[in-house]
Amino acid sequence: MRLIDSAIGDFDRLASGFRWQVPSRLNIAQLCCDRHRDRADQIAIYYENAGGVRKTLSYGQLIRHSNQCANMLRGLGVGPGDRVAMILPQRMETAIAHMACYKIGAVAVPLSILFGEDALSYRLGDSGAGVVITDASRLDLLQGMRDRLPDLREVIGCDFGDMEFWRLLSRSADEFETASTAADTPALLIYTSGTTGPPKGALIPHRAMYGNLTGFEMSQNLFPQPGDLFWTPADWAWTGGLWDALLPTLYFGRPILAYEGGKFDPEQVARVLARYRVRNAFIPP
Repeated sequence: MRLIDSAIGDFDRLASGFRWQVPSRLNIAQLCCDRHRDRADQIAIYYENAGGVRKTLSYGQLIRHSNQCANMLRGLGVGPGDRVAMILPQRMETAIAHMACYKIGAVAVPLSILFGEDALSYRLGDSGAGVVITDASRLDLLQGMRDRLPDLREVIGCDFGDMEFWRLLSRSADEFETASTAADTPALLIYTSGTTGPPKGALIPHRAMYGNLTGFEMSQNLFPQPGDLFWTPADWAWTGGLWDALLPTLYFGRPILAYEGGKFDPEQVARVLARYRVRNAFIPP
């Protein structure tokens, strides 16, 4: 499913002969998740945190859990076009929630765990997010701003609270029919940094999946190759971590490393890269 013909070794020939071929209907979850049923036993995500906890998520589990998550969100009233915010680090739940939103036709709003109260409050209020999925580190911050967020109905917690992510998934059906979305249907709302005035929300359609693949393939020596395994220190809430790492790696059905290590520790990172035999990376300076 490459967009670049690896048999052509001349860049000028590649560029002159390239034509975009974007279907009128497509869905990121179908491209990055559902169509990988034939590799259900293969690893989609390796997870490790600073405490040494290690887990894996197969493509089969990604399909099943994202179906459960889609059913859970729909049961909470989330429909096509609704905003679901995610304030999460590199975790399995992050990828599952993204796929679930796309399956519904909802709009994912990824937000960095580094954001403080003002940054989160502005983006949540401006986006009109009705549901937030987060970890325990953001709970107190969210509770303190609930009265300023009239659209926010539910806060789903990963490993905490009455609305705990995995507990809710366990009660939800694991079959879901992914929405047939048009290529121009909004999939993501990503905010700018706000260096010139208030942050601006960029509404990104499903077709952007294709638009990002050519640069990804070329920068990774015609990804995918046998043994490819991806990692980035970039937050999956940022465009770089999401579009230049997580989503294209899943599109090609290859594994990605989710490392929740807290403050950057070069020695620990080097050990983790060696442990998982990482061959591909996107590393902002």
